[in-house]
Amino acid sequence: MSVQTVAGAAISISASIPATFNSAGYLAVFTASPVPPVIGQITDAGQHGRVYNVVTHNPIGSRGTQKFKGSFNEGQKVLTVGVDEDDAGQTLAITALNSDNDYSFKVAYQDGSIDYFQAKVIGFQKSMTGVDTMLTASLTLEITTSNAGVGVVYVAAP
Repeated sequence: MSVQTVAGAAISISASIPATFNSAGYLAVFTASPVPPVIGQITDAGQHGRVYNVVTHNPIGSRGTQKFKGSFNEGQKVLTVGVDEDDAGQTLAITALNSDNDYSFKVAYQDGSIDYFQAKVIGFQKSMTGVDTMLTASLTLEITTSNAGVGVVYVAAP
């Protein structure tokens, strides 16, 4: 696989939860009719991915710190969007903000690879920074993990 730009990447949102937390389950969600909307006007898609907590152990005999992987967190993803009240993806994200439910997300990359995940929308904060700037908002997602420990599901490019 070679490096790629993020030009052309897209993030979609769905209120539907997959029957299974794997590529087949998510594919069914994101090919259902009507097709879930893409969140429009994203100017910064942030980052996401699993991070483990570090568990340390300090035996007095060796004085050295031993490190182990503890629990993991799929993280928080903050999208910056140009506010567009006519955008179906942004409208659904605002609906998700007022819900305690998880929503499904699809991140489609330029090379055809995909990341799927569940998240709670926990923030939609508008920002007005100056006369020569666009009205933007930070859309904050907390990525969740299934009871079986499945978080972000990666699908390689075809």
